[in-house]
Amino acid sequence: MEKSLKTPLNSIPQDLVCAADYARYAKQHLSHAVYEYVVGGGADEITLRRNRQKLDEYFILPSVLKDCTKGGTHTTVLGQPFRHPLMLAPVAFQQLAHPQAELATAEAANHLETGMIVSTLATRSLEDIAASTSQTKWFQLYFQQDKEFTLSLVRRAEQAGYSALVVTVDAPLHGIRNRAQRAGFVLPEGVEAVNLRDRPPLPRQSFDPSQSVVFQGMMSEAPVWEDIRWLQKQTTLPIILKGILSPIDAVQARELGLAGVVVSNHGGRTLDCVPSSIEMLPVIREAVGTDFVVLYDGAVERGTDTFKALALGADLVCLGRPQFYALAVAGALGVAHLLRILREELEVTMSLAGTPTIDSITSHSLQY
Repeated sequence: MEKSLKTPLNSIPQDLVCAADYARYAKQHLSHAVYEYVVGGGADEITLRRNRQKLDEYFILPSVLKDCTKGGTHTTVLGQPFRHPLMLAPVAFQQLAHPQAELATAEAANHLETGMIVSTLATRSLEDIAASTSQTKWFQLYFQQDKEFTLSLVRRAEQAGYSALVVTVDAPLHGIRNRAQRAGFVLPEGVEAVNLRDRPPLPRQSFDPSQSVVFQGMMSEAPVWEDIRWLQKQTTLPIILKGILSPIDAVQARELGLAGVVVSNHGGRTLDCVPSSIEMLPVIREAVGTDFVVLYDGAVERGTDTFKALALGADLVCLGRPQFYALAVAGALGVAHLLRILREELEVTMSLAGTPTIDSITSHSLQY
C-alpha cells in the first residue's frame, strides 16, 4: 500500500478547529496521488467549484428574541431516529486514508451518534462495519452486471442489520477525472473493494467498428428503471436513489414507491457542467412535496451549510470528503472531532437564527 506522508495524529492540534482545517492537514497525511484523487472533480471541475459557490450565495436571515432553551437537533427520517441531521455519506476505499479504514469511521459514528451509509466499495466487509456501530446504518449499492451477485449484496446487508438501501444511479461509469490521471492515481496494492471479491468475472466482449466501448461496452452494465423495479420486488428495505438532479427523476422515484432520493452530483466527480446540488434541492423538494424523503449531498463544510440545506428542503445532510480528510489526519478521533464541530456549529447557527428545532428551519430562514 502506498504510504501516507505522516502517520495519523493521536491528538487534535490547537489550530485544527473546522472542517476546512482537516482538508488543509490532509494534504500532509496523504500521498500526492491519493490526495488528488479525493480532492479532484470531473474534467474542468466546473461543477465541483459550483457546489461551493452556490452554497455561499445563500444567506441566513435570523429571527431574533426567540426562546431557544428547549431547542435540539433531533429528527426522524424513515421512522428512524437521528441525534442530528448529519449522515456520513458513502465514501469508497477508506483504507487509502487510514489502516482501520471504515471501522474507524464507524467508531466515530458511534461516539457522535451519527448515521452512516456504507459504500459497496468499502475496504472492510459490510458485516464488520455493521458490527462496529450501533447507529443507523444504510448500505449504498452499486448494481453489478450479475443480478444474482447484486442480490447477494442485498441479502448480506439485510442480514447485517442495515435499515435502508441507497442505490447510486449517477455514476454508471467513471467521469473524466483529469486531476487523478495527471497524478498517476491507481489503487495501491492491498487496497480493494473486499465486498466484491466473489463477483463473477465480466464476460469478454468484442466490438465491431460500428460500436462504442462506452455505449455498447461500459453502459451495458448500467442499471435502468426496470432494474429498480426488480430490486423493489427482492427486498423490504426502503430504497433511496442517490445522484438525483432532475425533478422529473425525483417524481418518478416517488411514483414508483421508493423511499426517497439524495440530491447529489457525486461531489462534482462524474459529469461536469451540471448544476450544483444546492440549487436543485429546492426545485426537487417542490416537485416531490413535503412527505417524501430528500437528502442533500455536496460541499458541506460548516454548520451553516447544513442549516442552508435543511432550510431548502433536506431531511438529512450527507458529509463526504471531509470525513475522508479527518480519517486521514487522526483516524476515528479525527472523524469524531469533525462531527462534533459540525454538530456544534449547527446548534450555534440554529440558536442565532432563532430556529431552535429542525422543523423550524424553513426557506423563510434564508435570503438569496
